[in-house]
Amino acid sequence: MAASSRGFTATPFTSLELKRLNISPRYRRGLELPKKRRICLDGDRDWPNRITCCCPDSVVPIRRPTGSGKSVDKAEDWRLDTKKNPHRVRIQALPAMPFASPQSHFFSKQEKYYPRCTPRNSGPQSRDTPPKRDTGIANEKDWGINLLNEHVSESGTNEDGSTWSRESGEDLGENGYRCRWARMGGQSHDGSSEWKEMWWEKSDWSGYKELGVEKSGRNAEGDSWWETWQEVLHQDEWSNLARIERSAQKQAKSGTENAGWYEKWWEKYDAKGWTEKGAHKYGRLNEQSWWEKWGEHYDGRGSVLKWTDKWAETELGTKWGDKWEEKFFAGIGSRQGETWHVSPSGDRWSRTWGEEHFGNGKVHKYGKSTTGESWDIVVDEETYYEADPHYGWADVVGDSSQLLSIEPRDRPPGVYPKLDFGSSSPPPTDNPPDVPPPPE
Repeated sequence: MAASSRGFTATPFTSLELKRLNISPRYRRGLELPKKRRICLDGDRDWPNRITCCCPDSVVPIRRPTGSGKSVDKAEDWRLDTKKNPHRVRIQALPAMPFASPQSHFFSKQEKYYPRCTPRNSGPQSRDTPPKRDTGIANEKDWGINLLNEHVSESGTNEDGSTWSRESGEDLGENGYRCRWARMGGQSHDGSSEWKEMWWEKSDWSGYKELGVEKSGRNAEGDSWWETWQEVLHQDEWSNLARIERSAQKQAKSGTENAGWYEKWWEKYDAKGWTEKGAHKYGRLNEQSWWEKWGEHYDGRGSVLKWTDKWAETELGTKWGDKWEEKFFAGIGSRQGETWHVSPSGDRWSRTWGEEHFGNGKVHKYGKSTTGESWDIVVDEETYYEADPHYGWADVVGDSSQLLSIEPRDRPPGVYPKLDFGSSSPPPTDNPPDVPPPPE
């Protein structure tokens, strides 16, 4: 999995008290073990994770992933309890939302990678499992896309009265465009549950290649979900370099309570090491809502930009959040961030902090809060940051063999492709359907 989830996830725990007033972005890397080059300058390397929340509100949801990102065997929702002391927090585990948990009652008991193409004249396997939260972008092998060379259109009824359908085909267009696709689906005997899934591969004479999946479903309890995954190879418009882009969107809603979640993930890589990754997340559980956005940008020449912004609110009007940003190049850079809280009456508390790293073992640290705190010091401290993505161009090429093996249509002699390089712009930031905008 190419992108790691962000969260207060330094170590597994069932309860933890977090120290007051110490703020730093460093905790966010607790789950990542970079394979490649790290930048270390003079100073003391052993510095602790520092997490802060000074919110007198009752709870804030936090999730703890328990895997590497490729799969999640357990998922729990975490909340911060600050009733006893407004400046100390306790994290406690709560049951995950029923429609989002891999242990839910409609979770498939089949093998993780069971065959997805069954013999002719038999129905496709049931695909009624919802997506999982905080699992990022799957590799193509996890989907098991297998497009038939022949066109199929068939349907049937199973012994329990449920129905199924399956069809496949090919669409052709200008400039050598070809799209091979397959659709399948099923429905229970009373129509209370259903599932749909579509696979496709696209190509044209410009060298563009695309592999994709879209699936959706609902169950008898009213839970519904939707998921799409896409992998693209094209030539970048500005650099003329080969680029691979991967993306995923996932959404689920509960049919029995006011709960749901949405995630959008993207990754972009080019052959010279330029890399961009990011995610937008939203969730709601009854009276609480929370948001998270993060991004990473590596220019392939040593410059790094990373940022995270997360916030939450309740229907009573309480809001709180935390954000940070870091920029580095050649051992010189900065970090800065803010933790804040707004009460239902409109009273606002915030603490801002910053670090300037000079590349010589000296770090300037400064900050202040709305309660009158302030600091401004220079310390001897090691500068540490990740100069390269832990998953880069070589990794994504190795995991994209099916995309790279897509065969375009034969091009007649004397016919030349029309080059349409595609877009280099980041994905749109539109809110997903039925998701309220973030708080001001």
